[in-house]
Amino acid sequence: MSACVPARADSARTKHVHPPHSPPPGGPRRFRVAGADVSASIAVFLIALPLSLGIALATGAPLQAGLVAAAVGGIVAGRIGGCPLQVSGPAAGLTVVTADLIQQYGWRTTCAITVFAGIAQLGLGCLRVARTALAVSPAIVHGMLAGIGVTIAVAQLHIVLGGTPQSSVPDNLVALPAQLANLHPADVAVSVLTLTLLLLWPRLPGRAGDILGKLPAALIAVGGATAVAALTGLRLPKVDLPSWSSHALASLPEGPVLGLVAAVLTTTLVCSVQSLLGAVAVDKLVAARPALTGRVKRSDLDRELLGQGAANIVSGSLGGLPIAGVAVRSSANVAAGAVSRNSTMLHGVLVVIAALLLVPALELIPLASLAALVMSVGLKMVSLNHIRTVTRHREVLVYAVTTCGVVFLGVLEGVVLGIAVAVGVALHRLTRTRITHDDVEGVHHVHVRGQLTFLAVPRLSRVLHQVPHGADAVVELDGSFMDHAAYETLQDWQKTHTAQGGSVDITGRRPGTRISEPAEVDGCRCRPWTPWRNHQCERPSKAPAPGTDRRAASGSPTRESPATTPGPNASGTSDESSAPGAYGTPGATGTTEQPRGHELARGISAFHRNTAPLMRRELARLAREGQQPSQLFLTCADSRVVTSMITSSGPGDLFVVRNVGNFVPLPGEESGDDSVAAAIEYAVDVLKVRSITVCGHSGCGAMQALLGADPAGARTPLQRWLRHGLPSLERVPADAAEDGRERPRLAGRAPADAAERLCLANVVQQLEHLRAHESVARALGAGDLELQGMYFHVGEAQSYLLSEDTEGGVFELVRETNLTA
Repeated sequence: MSACVPARADSARTKHVHPPHSPPPGGPRRFRVAGADVSASIAVFLIALPLSLGIALATGAPLQAGLVAAAVGGIVAGRIGGCPLQVSGPAAGLTVVTADLIQQYGWRTTCAITVFAGIAQLGLGCLRVARTALAVSPAIVHGMLAGIGVTIAVAQLHIVLGGTPQSSVPDNLVALPAQLANLHPADVAVSVLTLTLLLLWPRLPGRAGDILGKLPAALIAVGGATAVAALTGLRLPKVDLPSWSSHALASLPEGPVLGLVAAVLTTTLVCSVQSLLGAVAVDKLVAARPALTGRVKRSDLDRELLGQGAANIVSGSLGGLPIAGVAVRSSANVAAGAVSRNSTMLHGVLVVIAALLLVPALELIPLASLAALVMSVGLKMVSLNHIRTVTRHREVLVYAVTTCGVVFLGVLEGVVLGIAVAVGVALHRLTRTRITHDDVEGVHHVHVRGQLTFLAVPRLSRVLHQVPHGADAVVELDGSFMDHAAYETLQDWQKTHTAQGGSVDITGRRPGTRISEPAEVDGCRCRPWTPWRNHQCERPSKAPAPGTDRRAASGSPTRESPATTPGPNASGTSDESSAPGAYGTPGATGTTEQPRGHELARGISAFHRNTAPLMRRELARLAREGQQPSQLFLTCADSRVVTSMITSSGPGDLFVVRNVGNFVPLPGEESGDDSVAAAIEYAVDVLKVRSITVCGHSGCGAMQALLGADPAGARTPLQRWLRHGLPSLERVPADAAEDGRERPRLAGRAPADAAERLCLANVVQQLEHLRAHESVARALGAGDLELQGMYFHVGEAQSYLLSEDTEGGVFELVRETNLTA
């Protein structure tokens, strides 16, 4: 019988047996909305309501279309989208696109274009290409938004003045003088009141301002202008919301196919890019928000694209405006403390309720007030901060061309122009290479700034031939890319110049960008820090005589010293210098003997070649100014503890004292140590360091020796030195609870063994010894010095800092989130 067939007829039915001695299962899970989401949804709703009407007014669409888009964006995009706290709806960035579509194809066809744009977004989301949209240069995106903002502001200015906007920015600018000559005082007064409230409401002073400032300025501005217009009886054009029974829905598109395809692509592009960039911005706002009341997941951009596509399909089908993520409402949602997508969805529900029940109140709003509100939004889209950013990154040309293209040609045309200029700027930077030649004290320096491609080879060759034959030359490559043509040019010149008696040192900003190594440094291609990885870069052994066993002649091969014939070395280049006499004379075993100090000389040579050019200026400054370290770092002499690496310190930052066991002998004792005491006195009184750190580490040989040491048998210098650790040993008796005191410990786990326990106690004990030194006690009393304990776990590459707030002292792990810039 097949194993897939149930043995009993009733075995196919899954039975959930209630386990014994456990509470009964709860009832069905009920939907709950957090209080923070409720308050945030109300705040977002109060902002979205007037803005949705204003954007619909600016596009020339039915005003109900803005409410439909706001409701659908909140409910559909909020439920399906991948960014929980992003609020979607009618966006100012879509105003120009939608207005052009309505003028060319009519409202019903525009709704159909919105539906097709949503379908395209669904396809892009299924293809998981959301991250690709973020590859668009920020200068193009900011330029597009700025151009749209200018277009909105110029168009709405006519409504503010009591007139009717034209179809394009040039036409609006041409008609502006006539409009200024024919002002409507009532419209201007309501618009000025709206803008004044928008400007002053967030700046109300005092405690009352803090309380009232929580109400959205947009709602207060439109509500205040509406109340004044109603109380004074001003005769103004107002919001007209026709009956929902006559609301226009989407119909089959009519028009040229290519034009409709371009319209769909434009709507898809603008909606998608704005929504994806908005989702990334919301993630940053959430990460920077203090005291989160709930954990919010990072955005899933592909899912966000699916949510936006579904929302546009529903909105277009119901006669609503195109939908995208909206920065103003999303920022308000995050600032109000929303913790889930429920706030976005609930705001959409509130918009539906308002559209059904608040129609009489909405019809009291003057159109001039909504126009002033939208005009202010358009002006804010031209961000001075964005202009400073693109200027700092030398992309102001891309920004300006995109902005002007959107203003005078259209959104799609402006974006295409911006992309073309951005590509041109990138190509210009790739080909713009500066090559200079200087003679400094007989050494000829050739400095290459920029990318080194075949286009720069003629200039490079001309400058290289300015170096005299037989001279010392240094070629500094200050760039990140070099193609094959430039590589061969440099290599050929280097070989020729070296053959004529000169020397060539080729350096780069990044380690490993040099061309080749001279024979004097053994052909080693080690990068600056490879010796820390135990890479000794040994040369291959001399080839044994024919008929002899290679392993017998040269010993067992190792990772660094393969017993092979000359061939590719560790860096993949040909190893031609393993012939006899290259490094020394063959020894009795047939291997090549290295000269004395070979490893030291190799390391110094690598420093001169790779690191010194990068550090020369800083070291020259320190040589002029003298040392001014910020702290004294007292640690063990263990070779695995690299102080500058684990503290990310540079030359001149640390005054380091190292000894076996990181001991601080007590002053004045017969067995004291003047060397450590002198270093402490010099650091505190002369160098004026601000802190002293005592650093222990895991696997300390001194601690292990101390655990097995016999104090009475101190005969050798090492045994006598270890006596300075006896007070630390007394802090950690065999029975940790012997005297009822808490012992130094690591946060989150117990010490691994007795040696680690002693390491921690030793750090605390040596800090006490430090306080006994007169210079340290004096500086501590004056508040000019602080003491710190540190423990470095070598195997985990983790550092712990001593927190003495708790009894016995706890070493807390230093995490990245605790670091400040």
